[in-house]
Amino acid sequence: MNEEIRNLLATLTSVTIAVTSASCNTATNENNTYEKVISRDGTAIAFEKKGSGPPLIFITGAICHRKFQPIIDDTKILSKAFTVYNYDRRGRGDSGDTETYSVQSEIEDIEALIDSAGVSAYIYGHSSGAILALEAALKIPSKIKKIYIYDPPYVSNEKEYQEYRTTKEKIKTLLVEGKNSKAISEFLVSIGMPKIFTFFLPLTPGWKRTVQLAPTLLYDITLTENQAPVKKLAEIKVPICIAYGEESPNELKIVSNLLNQTIQSSELQSFPKQDHMVDTKILLPKMIQYFNP
Repeated sequence: MNEEIRNLLATLTSVTIAVTSASCNTATNENNTYEKVISRDGTAIAFEKKGSGPPLIFITGAICHRKFQPIIDDTKILSKAFTVYNYDRRGRGDSGDTETYSVQSEIEDIEALIDSAGVSAYIYGHSSGAILALEAALKIPSKIKKIYIYDPPYVSNEKEYQEYRTTKEKIKTLLVEGKNSKAISEFLVSIGMPKIFTFFLPLTPGWKRTVQLAPTLLYDITLTENQAPVKKLAEIKVPICIAYGEESPNELKIVSNLLNQTIQSSELQSFPKQDHMVDTKILLPKMIQYFNP
């Protein structure tokens, strides 16, 4: 994996864990009221609604769920213009899971949320959540009004693909052996975190919750391990805005531009002084302008 991406992802994961550690008790002690929808395979998907505008399905990325403080904060901002469906992707938080993962199952989860919201909805996908949004555009286009994605992280070349595959197999082996903590550490080291740092992570208050998400690492790797399937994505007809941060790794900018060239119904936006951890307060006005709800 490119060194710049490794450093960025390591920083992102570290910040996520740090923020979760600091805010974990606050999030946990809040009134844990939520709703559930039943996906096509019978899996229960937990979600919360916030806001009173048109429905927006918020699809988050790796090592995230609806009670992570950064996700709570983003939902609060987005709810100023939308009714935000902040949900636990399968295998996370209060949602169920199945023994075998498939991208199709995650699309069916999104479909169940849209059906709960009404006839159709807007979608916002961040990072690997952006890849799910693209898949949804292909599978359930009639149920989606428009899509907004930020920093879709397909791999950019064959070398990165091979490295990602190696990481996936290592993590898979560790999970089979029940070594979830080591699986998380392996992932963090593979994306650039110095190994010595991983020895201190189990001491953080949020580590136990993070370790519970270890099996879902394979889900996000499955979503992002390949180069963009341009032939398939060219079939997308749903209006979609592809956004990236000008401070994000160059590879993510390349992927975003490639997708914009591939998808005829798309437009491209860039955000100065923003990296992968985009400030949602800056993003929201652009999203409102694009969706024009």
